Amino acid sequence: MEKETKVVVVGAGIGGLSVAALLAKKGYAVTVYEKLAEPGGRAREFEAEGFRFDMGPSWYMMPDVFEEFFELLEENIEDYFKLEKLSPSYRIFLQSNNEHYDFHADREKNAALFDSLEPGAGAKLNEYLDESSRQYDIAKSEFIYRNYDSIFDFFNKRTMKEGRKLQIYRSMQSIIESTFSSEIIRKAMMFQMVLLGTAPKDAPGMYRLMNHVDFDRGIWYPEGGIAALPRAIESIAKKYGAEFHYNTPVKRIITDNGQATGVQLTDGTQVAADIVISDADMAFTEQELLEEKDRTYPASYWEKKIMAPSALILYLGLNKTYDNLQHHNLLFTKDWDQNFKEIFKGTGFPTDPSIYVCTPSKTDDTVAPAGHENLFVLVPMAPGVTYDENTIQEWRNKTLEQLEKHMNLPGLKEAIVYEKHYCVEDFKRDYNSYKGTALGLAHTLLQSALWRPNNVSKKVSNLYYVGAYTNPGIGMPTCVISAQTAYKRITGIKDPSPLKNL
Repeated sequence: MEKETKVVVVGAGIGGLSVAALLAKKGYAVTVYEKLAEPGGRAREFEAEGFRFDMGPSWYMMPDVFEEFFELLEENIEDYFKLEKLSPSYRIFLQSNNEHYDFHADREKNAALFDSLEPGAGAKLNEYLDESSRQYDIAKSEFIYRNYDSIFDFFNKRTMKEGRKLQIYRSMQSIIESTFSSEIIRKAMMFQMVLLGTAPKDAPGMYRLMNHVDFDRGIWYPEGGIAALPRAIESIAKKYGAEFHYNTPVKRIITDNGQATGVQLTDGTQVAADIVISDADMAFTEQELLEEKDRTYPASYWEKKIMAPSALILYLGLNKTYDNLQHHNLLFTKDWDQNFKEIFKGTGFPTDPSIYVCTPSKTDDTVAPAGHENLFVLVPMAPGVTYDENTIQEWRNKTLEQLEKHMNLPGLKEAIVYEKHYCVEDFKRDYNSYKGTALGLAHTLLQSALWRPNNVSKKVSNLYYVGAYTNPGIGMPTCVISAQTAYKRITGIKDPSPLKNL
């Protein structure tokens, strides 16, 4: 029966790939159209002059979510790529004292570090993580795999009982600052909110589960880089009959009497479908792919929303290596609160930015020539910022100076033998990203769970959404989950827990 049902997926990001694989495995006739030349969306890669760079996501977290997803597809994830657990998980540098600190997915090591920074903090960490672990289990069983259609889907008897334990109405910053007093500990426990596109003072306390994800489950690296994940999911989708068309943008979603009937490509070709699923930026889908009468959300809706930051990214190939860099490195500015104000509400480059540096060549010797290093340098900044090439060069120079000074990378500028930059306008061009946000819709309280855009159109039947804009939100694991919630909705599954079979 399903084979007779034609599904068109717009976009081959992690969410689009995942829903294509699920529906193809179930027997639907699935076709995916992607404007770029390869799968993955933000999780794609490029090669240049002997260096290979993951273009976007670099943190492989929540491995349980990916393993369970592959099992759902009756696949073994290790048949596609091997995982290496990073130790340390990352290194944090502080501008305030030019010191660095290593953090592990190892309670004993972290407790010792915490105690050295703040007497008694090791015991508090273990108690805190015990609660974070419980919250993670609650979230997985009751919240993040759930579809929300009304307030009663969120405030039912069971979720009210369990939800109280999530401290929804307290901010992450409030929880952490009331638990720890050390500057480095506080920042180490709060920076994960940036991965969700949100300032710690605006992130609901339920996201403390990210501390369990970080400190207990660990940070991993897939053999071949992050792009190995979308390649694997695409391969599985193809195995079950899904068809992929790259370099093929969609111009509009075709509707008839309030029902999605297909898509029109930019070359004019019309493709009929019984179901349309958009993995494109939701604001773009609503404003550009649908006629006004078919839009769930008007332009004013998006204008009022808080977007996650954009970023200046520098892809750097070096002719030397630096011993004091780990795979993941974070440089935290002195004025933490001011920096967050600037990256959410600013109009230019942050005055004194925090900076993230990924050096995958520390783990994978295939991403750079022997004796060389590849650096992915990211500076979060406000979406919608305007600039020209001269401005980019000014920001680039300031960033490199900060790294040389505070991460102790002497001669960094002179060591660069390959360089490419990526910024707000590139996110707009490649991903049709609203205001050039690097991530999507920020995870504030009123933009989470029940209050996040739904994964089904209110105006057009048989039109669904996957990806970072809908539940459960930003991140590769959550985009994979968004595919499962869309699958549930399409196939009529009401159970809020993770799928066990198709």
